[in-house]
Amino acid sequence: MTDRTAASATAAGSTVAIVGCLDTKGAELAFLRDVIAHHGLRTWVVDAGVLGEPAFVADTPSAETAAAAGSSLEELRRRNDRGHAMEVMCRGARAIVERLHAEGAIQGVIGAGGSANTTVAASAMRALPVGVPKLIVSTLASGDVSPWVDVKDVAVMYSVVDVAGINRISARILSNAGNAIAGMVLGAVREPGGDRPIVAATMFGVTTPCVNEARRLLEEAGYEVLVFHATGSGGRAMEGLIRDGFVAGVLDLTTTELADELVGGILSAGPERLTVAGRCGVPQVVSTGALDMVNFGPPETVPEKFRDRTFYRHNPSVTLMRTTAEENEELGRRIAERLRGASAAVEVLLPARGVSMIDVEGRDFWDPEADRRCRDAIRRGVRDDFPVREIDTDINDPAFAREAAETLMRLMREPRGGGEA
Repeated sequence: MTDRTAASATAAGSTVAIVGCLDTKGAELAFLRDVIAHHGLRTWVVDAGVLGEPAFVADTPSAETAAAAGSSLEELRRRNDRGHAMEVMCRGARAIVERLHAEGAIQGVIGAGGSANTTVAASAMRALPVGVPKLIVSTLASGDVSPWVDVKDVAVMYSVVDVAGINRISARILSNAGNAIAGMVLGAVREPGGDRPIVAATMFGVTTPCVNEARRLLEEAGYEVLVFHATGSGGRAMEGLIRDGFVAGVLDLTTTELADELVGGILSAGPERLTVAGRCGVPQVVSTGALDMVNFGPPETVPEKFRDRTFYRHNPSVTLMRTTAEENEELGRRIAERLRGASAAVEVLLPARGVSMIDVEGRDFWDPEADRRCRDAIRRGVRDDFPVREIDTDINDPAFAREAAETLMRLMREPRGGGEA
């Protein structure tokens, strides 16, 4: 079979969902549909328009999109509140796209437009697992796209001109977008990990030696290790992959994002951090890596109320602030509390001689009392069936990394048992 014939055979079984408002962007979405069809791919159009009439008949009309969110098109038109209507259509489009993907009916998603179309399309895309092709052409793409992308692999293309009619510029941009999503869907995927079980690990610059050594040991044992930088979005991205069912075990050695959440640093991962693996029944080894620090930007960005605290200038753009003994005690309590609902095995490993490169004897953040308060709070609060072991090293000692890797491998080999709810 030639490459062209193989591509045609693949195209014959592949469909791209097009999500948008056909009452305002009908011509542009029809143009995208035709570009995608030129590659031999099918399309499935999900209409999220409310106030006007659609430019063409969608595969999922707007009435069905509204119904998927528990509303009706008549109710939305009667209320005549565009903001509320878009919230409803976001929920509806998300539910429809999620269902289509679960049924194997679509293999990629694309959208185009301004704020409303970007929001609706992105909401639907974020419902899909990482790896499913997702692309938005947006008038807002040259600014902060984090509200739409969040921690999913959504590709965003700037429209340059408004998505308002087909002209020589918009035609080129939309053609590029249509060709791009077709290429993503048709392109062969070469996954170097094969069938190896996936381990997710958290790392920060100050815990790098530990995680690198643990990763080496796990990879030698036949696991594929995905390392996530514990920068807020990193922790949430990891937990998104856990939710999507990719991960067999979690090496959560760097829980520093909890310190930012507690104290008000810039790298919080939110209140669900350290709960997702437990809810999903994924075994985990947890430690206190980099809980000695809260992250801020340049020194002038540190809030005035913290001016008397202990700081370390990591680089010109990053200022680290030492957590106090009281904060460490609360962090230990929160770790224990968030692990309580885990439905798979958990072990907590506590380094007795420091939780980061700069929290060791003789370094800037060395505070054995603060670290002890955290360890004691974890011991007091953790479930009786979750072992807590103190290792007489700092976190970056190779012995600690080896203990963490071997513990996680043992937990992943053991049959999963249900825990307390």
